[in-house]
Amino acid sequence: MKKIYLSLLLIGSLYTAQAQNTAFIHNAEERLKHADNLFKRYEFVEAAEHYKKLVRGEKTDSYVVLQLAETYYNLFNTVESAKWYAKAIELNPNQDAEVYYKYAQMLKASGRYDTSNKIMKKFSDLKPEDSRAIDYLQNPDYIPALRSQEALFTFEDSRMNHSQFSDFGGILTADNTLYFASARDESKKKYGWNDQPFLNVYAATYVSDEEKFKDIKPVDELNTKHHDGPTTVTADGQTMFFATESFRGGKYEKDKKNRLKKGKVSVYRAKYSGKKWKDIEPVPFNSPDYMVSNPAVSPDGKMLYFASDMPGTVGDMDIWRVALNEDGTYGTPENMGTIVNTEGRESFPFISDDDKLIFASNAHKGFGGLDLYMFDLTDPNAKVRNIGDPINTAKDDFHLSFYTDKGIGFLSTNRVGRDDIYKVRPVCVTEMVITVKDQKTGAILKDAQVAILDYDKNIIETRFTDSYGIVRYDTDCNKVFALQVTSEGYESKDVELQKWGDGKYPIDVELRPIEMLIKDDIKIILGDIYFEFDKSNITQQGAFELNKLVQIMQRNPNMRIKIESHTDNKGSDEYNLKLSDERARATRQYVISKGINGSRLEARGYGESAPRVDCGTGCTPEQDAMNRRSEFIITQK
Repeated sequence: MKKIYLSLLLIGSLYTAQAQNTAFIHNAEERLKHADNLFKRYEFVEAAEHYKKLVRGEKTDSYVVLQLAETYYNLFNTVESAKWYAKAIELNPNQDAEVYYKYAQMLKASGRYDTSNKIMKKFSDLKPEDSRAIDYLQNPDYIPALRSQEALFTFEDSRMNHSQFSDFGGILTADNTLYFASARDESKKKYGWNDQPFLNVYAATYVSDEEKFKDIKPVDELNTKHHDGPTTVTADGQTMFFATESFRGGKYEKDKKNRLKKGKVSVYRAKYSGKKWKDIEPVPFNSPDYMVSNPAVSPDGKMLYFASDMPGTVGDMDIWRVALNEDGTYGTPENMGTIVNTEGRESFPFISDDDKLIFASNAHKGFGGLDLYMFDLTDPNAKVRNIGDPINTAKDDFHLSFYTDKGIGFLSTNRVGRDDIYKVRPVCVTEMVITVKDQKTGAILKDAQVAILDYDKNIIETRFTDSYGIVRYDTDCNKVFALQVTSEGYESKDVELQKWGDGKYPIDVELRPIEMLIKDDIKIILGDIYFEFDKSNITQQGAFELNKLVQIMQRNPNMRIKIESHTDNKGSDEYNLKLSDERARATRQYVISKGINGSRLEARGYGESAPRVDCGTGCTPEQDAMNRRSEFIITQK
């Protein structure tokens, strides 16, 4: 993201005109001083332009090179920041450890994982006691494992983002109002950090049946001329906490030398009157000495989580929480500890309905930039888990709200180069637990082959049962699948499956011993052998049935079979006789292709001359189906 939330000093608007006036710059020294002032005021877009004008090839001052790297780092321009960090280290390898760490992060965010690992090794050598170094050294090549872990969510465009300006921090209330922070109000003064308008709090109505948003508008009673948002709302919809600037309360520090007003991000509380938000007041733990931001209230309304760099913070910014008492007072802020917080930056907490803390971090193991993580607040032995692909990318993925009862959530990310809000849904998984047994004895069958097929009967994957006769498949919910189950010495079986939702479903499959297909030592009884209309080539379904014949003949090496093919009485006698003969011969060729000697097989088509049901010209569709058949006669045992 554009890292608006990182500002420790939020600058008043009266200095913009002075920042744009460059007529007083007459030499490199004045330009450098001006660039540094812009940098100190977090006006990085313009600062970068002035630093670039000081670049003189190999003669460029190492300070300017490092300032360019830091400027692009703050703008999350991964390519440019990595380029200038590399030059800064080349000019002066004795850089502070944090320079190496930031360089590694920018490389990782650009997908250059191998080079990032080398730089992280240097950082670890410089700060071996740092938790980020310790975590890295325990598993430096963790990216493949992150990529392979099971996905928790899918995402799609929310179709409510501004095409140019930032939208992020979406939270949904019980009445389907979506509150979010946005820079889409072009009438507001632009913020020098990223050259976008200051943030406002916006609201939209989510129409769940149509999966769209309507009535997107600013919440005027909450917004000021400075930054406002993001927000959090209690489950009853009556109380909101939101991030804003200390300028709202007239609290800021004057920098007379640079003619600046320095404020802090703070959290305020508001009450809903039924029509609008009112009774807006700051929380008591705001301070002019540190930032309090990105609030998130727990579903039961008893705890407020937030991000802060207040005393006791482990890194640049930590996740904290404070009790919300029934009388409207607050407890003492409590740091979430070193399992959640690192020497890096943790922010944007959210508490799900099932008490999972979801937050962003740039220091836990991730794909680069800010990644989203989950921590189970109900488990005393819980560990931080990366939410994984596709929610996390090499870019900044920094806020995720999720509502289990509604089955929807909202992701904030800058993966397309702009802060946008996406809709997310949980990955719905049907876990099939398939047990294969002998139909006659009930014995489990290990090493049975279980193929899973899609709606069109295409084989997706084939697995084999374990020593307990079990095989498992995880599939998408509410889709049609089928199984084909085979085992040596048993009749293969097709199993049609119903649509299932999320959860575990046991499936018992019983296979008949293959010898049970031999009827009275006269015939082998197979399922119907289907052919395509007017064709004689063997289909996948036909092959599945004929493989049973192959297996019987393999187990009975002296057995000889006559293949008889019959049709219904639709069409001419000559046509039906020719078609049935072609199908009989195609069936014989298939069995031969599976290793059965052709001398053991004969094939003949009978057309419509030997119907199973002699119904004349008045055959029903069911009777026609009975007459269209293949029979397998045992001529020698």
